[in-house]
Amino acid sequence: MTNIHPTAIVDPKAQLAGDVVVGPYAIVGPNVTIGAGSQILAHTVVDGHTTLGEGNKIGPFASIGGSPQDMKYAGEPTRLVIGDRNTIREFTTIHTGTVQDGGLTSVGNDNWIMAYVHIAHDCHVANHTVFSSNAQLAGHVHVDDWAIIGGMTGVHQFVRIGAHAMVGGASVLVQDVPSFVIASGDRAVPYGINVEGLRRRGFSADAITALRHAYKLLYKSGLTLDEAKVQIEAFGNAGAPDVFEAVRALLDFLNASTRGIVR
Repeated sequence: MTNIHPTAIVDPKAQLAGDVVVGPYAIVGPNVTIGAGSQILAHTVVDGHTTLGEGNKIGPFASIGGSPQDMKYAGEPTRLVIGDRNTIREFTTIHTGTVQDGGLTSVGNDNWIMAYVHIAHDCHVANHTVFSSNAQLAGHVHVDDWAIIGGMTGVHQFVRIGAHAMVGGASVLVQDVPSFVIASGDRAVPYGINVEGLRRRGFSADAITALRHAYKLLYKSGLTLDEAKVQIEAFGNAGAPDVFEAVRALLDFLNASTRGIVR
C-alpha cells in the first residue's frame, strides 16, 4: 500500500505504484507518474507532466517537473522523464522541456545528484553521472554516461559533456568537454584524460594509452581539429577492439560537437 503522509497533498489523478513513499508536506501533481520503490521526501514538489521510474529517492525541498525558466514558454504540456534508481538530493530543481527543443527534459538511470543542483529545460542527462552540490546546467545541455560535474560549476546552454569526462569544481563551461577529458577553470580548459575514472570502470591499459595519445593529438600537437581527427581515426582503426571502441566514442563526440571543444 502506498505510504502517503497525512500532511502530503497527492492529486487523485497522479499515478503512484503501490509502495511509493510520500513524506510530510510533499505535493504531487495530477500529471505525475511515480514507479515502484520510489521515495518523495518531506516538502518536495513533483509537478508538471513528469514520469519517475523505479527506486528513485527525491530529497527534501526538491522541485521536480516545474515549468521551464524560458520566457518563450506559454504553458505547453511539455515533459520531464526520469529513469530508475536516481538519488536527487535536497533543494534540487529539474524543469520540463520546451516546444522549441522537443518538449522533453530527461534524466537516465543511476545518477547521483547532490544538493542545490539545477537541471534546466531540455537538458538530457544520461546514466551513472555525478553532480556535486550547486552544479548548474542551463537549457539544452547534454551530459553523457559516467560524467562528473564539480560543485559550483556553471554550464552554458547547448554545451555537451562527453562520457567519462570530469569537470572540476567552480568551473565555467562555455564549450563542449570531449569524452574522457578532464576540464577545469574559468573559462574551463583541458587538463588531460580522466585516467583514474577509466581504470575504475574497467578500461584496458591499451585503451587508456590510446586515449592519452588522442588527447596529445588534440591539444599538444599543433594540429587543427580536423587534422587531429584524421590521425586519431587512423590509429584507432588499427587498434584492438577495445581501443577502437574507446577512440570511436571520442571521435563520435568530436564530430557531433557544435559549440567547439574546450581549448
